[in-house]
Amino acid sequence: MKNGHKIMPTTYFLILLALSIGMHFLCPIKEILYPPFTYFGFLLVIAGVLLNLWTDWLFKKVNTTVKPFKDPKVLLISGPFRISRHPMYLGMTSILLGAAIILGTIITFLFPIIFLILMELLFIPFEEKNLDRIFSLEYSDYKKNVRRWI
Repeated sequence: MKNGHKIMPTTYFLILLALSIGMHFLCPIKEILYPPFTYFGFLLVIAGVLLNLWTDWLFKKVNTTVKPFKDPKVLLISGPFRISRHPMYLGMTSILLGAAIILGTIITFLFPIIFLILMELLFIPFEEKNLDRIFSLEYSDYKKNVRRWI
């Protein structure tokens, strides 16, 4: 695949979100959560959106790339990066989990898990290897103090 044609994490996220909602209506299997418990999902969706906006703002603030296939100019270790090495993926996972809770059917809980697996297989290893190559000792120290997810 050429560099400009790689599928981005947000594409996987949006496809999985659409599939989660679609499968809820097409194949609801079994409802396991009911109101008012489903309302907790809105908190996770809001938290995920805010986390992604905050993280994106930090990338823009330091003028570095958010794209996983490009070399970053700066190693971000402040803000949400103090609790997670991949806060955008954490935010997207939070949104998917929140949507699953809101919808309340078993099938919808499959999609946050699929997203986690895809990020762990397709993006995180490449990103972490790249960050290690560019920022070596600084990134190594950062990895010792901050978990991959939370």
